Amino acid sequence: MKPGRAGLLLLVSAAAAACSGGRDLTGKWVVEKALAPEGGPPAAPAPGAPPREGPGGPQDAGPMTDAVLDLRQDGTALTGTMVTHMLDLPLSGGVVRGGDLSFVMKIDMPGAKMEIPFTGKRVDGRIELTARPPGGMPPMRVLMRRASEEDVVRRAGAKPERIEPPAIQPLADNGLARTPPMGWNSWNCFHLDISDAKIREIADALVKTGMREAGYRYVVIDDGWQGRRDESGVLHPNERFPDMKALADYVHGKGLKLGIYSSPGHRTCGNQEGSYGHEAQDARMFADWGIDYLKYDWCGAFRIYKPEDMQAVYQKMAAILRQTGRPIVYGLCQYGMADVWKWGPDAGGNLWRTTGDIADTWESMAEIGFNQGELGKWAGPGHWNDPDMLEVGNGGMTHAEYRTHMSLWSLLAAPLLAGNDLRTMSKETTELLANPEVIAIDQDPLGRPGHRVSREGGLEVWTRPLADGRAAAGLFNRGEKPGSVTVRWADVGLRGRVRVRDAWAGKDLGSFTDGFTVEVAPHGVALVFLKGR
Repeated sequence: MKPGRAGLLLLVSAAAAACSGGRDLTGKWVVEKALAPEGGPPAAPAPGAPPREGPGGPQDAGPMTDAVLDLRQDGTALTGTMVTHMLDLPLSGGVVRGGDLSFVMKIDMPGAKMEIPFTGKRVDGRIELTARPPGGMPPMRVLMRRASEEDVVRRAGAKPERIEPPAIQPLADNGLARTPPMGWNSWNCFHLDISDAKIREIADALVKTGMREAGYRYVVIDDGWQGRRDESGVLHPNERFPDMKALADYVHGKGLKLGIYSSPGHRTCGNQEGSYGHEAQDARMFADWGIDYLKYDWCGAFRIYKPEDMQAVYQKMAAILRQTGRPIVYGLCQYGMADVWKWGPDAGGNLWRTTGDIADTWESMAEIGFNQGELGKWAGPGHWNDPDMLEVGNGGMTHAEYRTHMSLWSLLAAPLLAGNDLRTMSKETTELLANPEVIAIDQDPLGRPGHRVSREGGLEVWTRPLADGRAAAGLFNRGEKPGSVTVRWADVGLRGRVRVRDAWAGKDLGSFTDGFTVEVAPHGVALVFLKGR
């Protein structure tokens, strides 16, 4: 989870630490439990039953209710700050009138920029608080209680002292990821609900479905594997991962590679242990396990560092990884902040996120993918723009939309990290993910990402030069009605008669003069190879 929709829910539900029991709301507040939708019965624990709580808060109070709201009341004015393990956010427009209160939480971060109004009322020494996020998300109601100091540390964590990052010293290319990494990542499908057993089953599925032979080699364990650090600072996996070295050996035995996840902050996005202050210790542990890929997610570092520190902070881990002597692909996950594409290679990155989190919707995928074209000049062999993981097969888009997703990511030379449940995917999904000619475009060794060459309303043409002298072209229809899309030879540096081949169908379409026109369904694409004389 990064600061996208799931991150928004973190902030919405956690901001529910709003209020109080006494007449003065000054103090710290935490979520006690989720309430039924408006109009439903009040929520109360069974007599004598303690609330069910996990490491970050009540298990039944919604995602990531691990924040603390530090409030100050002065007459009818209410001010304060929401403190999470990731960042601190001020509230504005706070007002208290009798037993009622209201305030606005402003979120301004990649993937989540909005204002969320909150209203609440006092109930028996607690507060019932309702958040009404924009964008069609349903209201959320929670019950709040005052927080003890133990609550504060357990929920949001203490803000660690800043460790100064090293001076910026550009690193040389590590020789890895000569084409965009391909594989699978656990987050989009499983979120924090991962285990050794599931990872082994996914590795088996990569082999069984032919995905491995299509090029998908990395099995990346995202957030949720971490347990606790011992007195010597060693981070132990949780009980769901009894032996990481044995898991790596199993994955390697399948002809695959294993990836892991951490953060330069003290906490990860899922409020697990990050690598802050333990970078060398964790890197050596990863290498000893046999890890081949590290996804390093900014998250908890929001509370420690400023955006201008990013290059030095990411460079620090890159240099430490190299000292282990193990080749580990290094992915920077910081949502496109601070123009990362301009310094990502110097910080030792093999790929870097250029955007907030993707969601399994047409709107999210199109917004991200079609806004990547200007970044292509910063990418190439060993250093890639990453518009986030694939949603193909997760059920939120149509077949045509998923085909557009795959086509656009391949033209962008984006990493192809599947995010669906490979154990149960349909033949149709397998064919979308494993089409050899589409993957060949993504993995072309020239490594030059594509760009938009024409746009007429919702009709767009994108092209990418290939190592064998051909070009790949995507003819996209972003509109709601069928449309006739044309790629003109003059727009792509071709002339005369040009041979056209359908990449998805694996079929030659003939030779054409001046250009090629095709009818494209709404939200669809025609992906073709172009070969001039």
